[in-house]
Amino acid sequence: MAGDYYEVLGVSRTASAEELQRAYRKLARQHHPDVNQDPGAEERFKEISEAYSVLSDPDTRRRYDRFGPDFRQIPEGYEAYADAAPGGERGWPGNSPFGGGRVWVDSDIGERFGAGGIDFEGLFGGLFGSRGPAGPVPGADQLAELELSVEEAYRGGLRRITLSGAGEPTSFEVTIPPGAADGQRIRLAGRGGQGSGEAPPGDLYLVVRIAPHPRYRVSGRDISVDLLLAPWEAALGATVPVLTPGGEAKVRVPAGSSSGRRLRLRGEGMPNPRGTPGDLYAELKITVPRRLTPRERELFEALSSDSAFDPRSST
Repeated sequence: MAGDYYEVLGVSRTASAEELQRAYRKLARQHHPDVNQDPGAEERFKEISEAYSVLSDPDTRRRYDRFGPDFRQIPEGYEAYADAAPGGERGWPGNSPFGGGRVWVDSDIGERFGAGGIDFEGLFGGLFGSRGPAGPVPGADQLAELELSVEEAYRGGLRRITLSGAGEPTSFEVTIPPGAADGQRIRLAGRGGQGSGEAPPGDLYLVVRIAPHPRYRVSGRDISVDLLLAPWEAALGATVPVLTPGGEAKVRVPAGSSSGRRLRLRGEGMPNPRGTPGDLYAELKITVPRRLTPRERELFEALSSDSAFDPRSST
């Protein structure tokens, strides 16, 4: 991983979760190897994904902010602090291996880890250069995007994916939950980076991205779809079919409906395994025949002569 994670994403160190997500999505789309043929795009995409994987998780972000790029080499529970603490006798002089001045250790750390305290030389020796590595290091969690169609996200099911890494491409099946939402993470335990020594591998997180669809527009768990109507259906009212990701449904169009009116079909949106499903909104759009038959023209001309309706002055 090259560079500071915040610099990789182009955000400040105080960036909110929403700012991190926006920056990641913009950069990921720009540098994804499928759309960017630049020789360095794949490596750049990996850097962006790694940075977002760390900073989007509050726990790992806190450890990264505290210890810097070597945070994975610091076992959890040792409570080393990057902030200056009162009583300089408990700190290491000079620059810390993590950046940002001195590293301080909690005053009761000896009690919590036994009378002998901690072998700091063994813990941090590799970082200071006086010893080798600080023992086995767990593998890094990794992040990848999983693009789904609206129908795939709606139904869920098995999906075979192939990941290209430093070695040979790896293919395996992933279970997609019904109603997978854009931005949702699917955790695959042990599919992340390999650990050193006997340390376990990290996890792989697949971030769901719902691809643009020619018919459906997804917002959270709600789905919108255009419903085309003939002028007489809108004027007189009708019950018409509408396609949803789950199949065909019927919607009753009230008489006197105009283009732009939205009719809600409760519960016909994205499923929600943990709660209430979303709704489907049918947005009415009135269309006319491109070419009129002689009889249709006759009827429209008669309506034009007999009707006093003026859409430009009507309220």
